[in-house]
This record gives sequence, structure tokens and C-alpha cells, in this order.
Amino acid sequence: QVQLVESGGGLVQAGGSLRLSCAASGSIFSINTMGWYRQAPGKQRELVARITSGGRLNYADSVKGRFTISRDNAKNTVYLQMNSLKPEDTAVYYCNADISVVGGRYVYWGQGTQVTVSS
Repeated sequence: QVQLVESGGGLVQAGGSLRLSCAASGSIFSINTMGWYRQAPGKQRELVARITSGGRLNYADSVKGRFTISRDNAKNTVYLQMNSLKPEDTAVYYCNADISVVGGRYVYWGQGTQVTVSS
């Protein structure tokens, strides 16, 4: 069984920074793409950033130049450094990972962590 556990959310003023972490644990053979999504009230869940096992990066236009995704393969962990935060970044942030386990390859989600940016 695989779990993704997120940490690092909270309340911050506009212009501030937060760092999210997401650690995968369980019977993992390998981790492929890892990423972060977010969902604001009344809106659909959207991609924020993702990183492949080879280090290829992909960002939403709204966060380019402000957010940085990285991963530590030895720790099965993905990070999201968020700088110059804006009130419109307020959302629940979800970790996502494409993981190979014995018997198959599946997409897993974390439980979500709230990020609130005050103006």
C-alpha cells in the first residue's frame, strides 16, 4: 500500500513564501512523475507543477518564475517552493505521483494541504 503525506501549508501574507513537501511511502518499486495540483473553492483542480523521474519540469503559466518544484529520489519526496505568493494562490494543494508497485502502475494522491494567502 502506498501513501503520500503532505506538509508545509499554512497562512502567509501576500509576497511571502511557503515550502510544501510530499513524501511517498509503502511498497514502491519506482516513482515516475510527481507533481502538485491545487483546487480553489468553486474551481476545478488544476496542475501547478510536475517533474518527471528524469528531471523534466512543467509549470502552470500562473506560477512560472515564482514556484519551483524539485524532488529527492532517495527520500521519495517532492517539494514545491512557493515565493511571491498572491491571494489568488489560495487553494488546497494536492500532491500527485505516478508510482510503479508490484503488480502495476498507479496514480496516487495526497490528502491535501491548505495554503491561504492574505492580502
